[in-house]
Order: sequence, then structure tokens, then C-alpha cells
Amino acid sequence: MRDTPGRTSEVDWAAQWKSLVAERSAAAGAHGDTAYWDRRAPSFARSTRARADEFLDVLTPYLSPRKTLIDVGAGAGRHALPLADRLEWVTAIEPSEGMRALIPPRDNMTVVASTWEDAAVAPADLLICCHVLYGVEDPVSFIAKMERSARERIFLMMREVPVVHPAAVVREKMLGGEEPRFPRFSDLFMLLMQMGIAPDVDFVRYPIFQRYADSEEALADCRALIGEGWDEDKARAILRDVLVEEGGELVFNGGLTLSGIAHWQPRTA
Repeated sequence: MRDTPGRTSEVDWAAQWKSLVAERSAAAGAHGDTAYWDRRAPSFARSTRARADEFLDVLTPYLSPRKTLIDVGAGAGRHALPLADRLEWVTAIEPSEGMRALIPPRDNMTVVASTWEDAAVAPADLLICCHVLYGVEDPVSFIAKMERSARERIFLMMREVPVVHPAAVVREKMLGGEEPRFPRFSDLFMLLMQMGIAPDVDFVRYPIFQRYADSEEALADCRALIGEGWDEDKARAILRDVLVEEGGELVFNGGLTLSGIAHWQPRTA
């Protein structure tokens, strides 16, 4: 859908988004810190390596061996790697050194060490951005750059429901109350509508597991996301109750999550 929508509401969705990011950052600022992702990269890769989601199925009708793609926030290459097998070229943008180190080399892939805001890359046919926008304070400029960088189609995926992370359980039991929420897919949808973009939408559901090599890795992950009020002994006791040993790892079952995928032809095309 490419028609410009009418006025969706009196809400300033860009301002609301910025407020959500600021409140979340004040409570648990490490999530947007590149150093946090450097430390967490091995655990993140283990946690997502066997995750079955339908994101690639949504992309499939738009793929061909002659097309190029930009992956904004490629992480450890979860999507960039299989897409490199189906496309002419993939450009993976990833600011975290720890994450980049886990991306296996491909002859038809360029890995760029940069945030999206600072990246200088040539336009591609397709552009994807999965679970990146949560900590972006200025999503309008972020998305506008995407529209300038994609010739055929843009795909943005975000969660609509909170991911149940062990840090959230520790925070609730240790400090009481819920942590400030991230922006959700519904916030993204309303923001896009406010920007004059009426995207096609698909929803996907998949289970979430957090996998840790040992209890110290789990503690470090939770500590970085909680900050003030942290109690090492209490956190250790809580994690003993919620982590299950499986195949030499400690596993946290976060249940089923719901994510939305907004995709559209860029207006600059």
C-alpha cells in the first residue's frame, strides 16, 4: 500500500517514541550500548541460532539471485547469512565488534562496522531491519535514510509483546514493578502512518530462549540491564530458580513472542 493516509490521530507518535526510549534508557541504559552487545554477542548467537521465525518467508517473494540487500543491525548474521545464499550481494551493517566477529565471511557479503546513522553505503534493492529500532531516539530520520537507501522494498520487524528476559524476572522480584517498556510494533505502525507510509503488515510468532554458558554469563547479562538497585546475591538466587540446565547450557524459556513486519515500496523509488 502506498497511498498517503489521512490524519491518524492527534498523537505525536515521534515524540511518544522518543519519550519511551528515554524512559527505558534511564532505567536500563545498557541495552543501547555497543559494549553491552560486544559482551553479550556469544550468548545472543547461541540464543538465536535455532530460533524458527517466518521473517525469511515474508521476504521470499521479493528475492532473486540478481538483487542486493542491506541488513541494518545484522547482529551475528542470523538473516544476512542465509540471504547471501539467495542474493547477488548483502551489505551487513553492525556496530558491535563482538557481533561482527561472529559473522562468517562470504564472498558476496560486505560487513560494515557502523551504526545505521553513520553508515555510508550504496543503495540496494532491498533493505531489512530486525529488532533494532527499540533504542533509536529519532526513528523518523532513521527510516527516512532507509527510504533513500532502498530501491524496491523495506522490511522492518519489531516485537508487539514484551520479551520475557531473565533480567525482567530479576528486576520484578528484586525491585518490584515492571520496567519501562520499549517501543512496540504498533508504535511503529502508527509512526509510519504519521509519516505518510501505509505499509503492508505480516505477523510472526516464535518461541524465545535465552542461553548462557554459565551462571556468571547470565548474571552479567542481567546486571547490565538493571543497573541501580542491583543485588548480586538476590539475583543469583533468582536465576537459580528460573534457569534450566540443558545440553551443557543454562536456558531461560521466555515463551512465545509476537512480532510484526511492516514492509513497503520506498516513496523515493
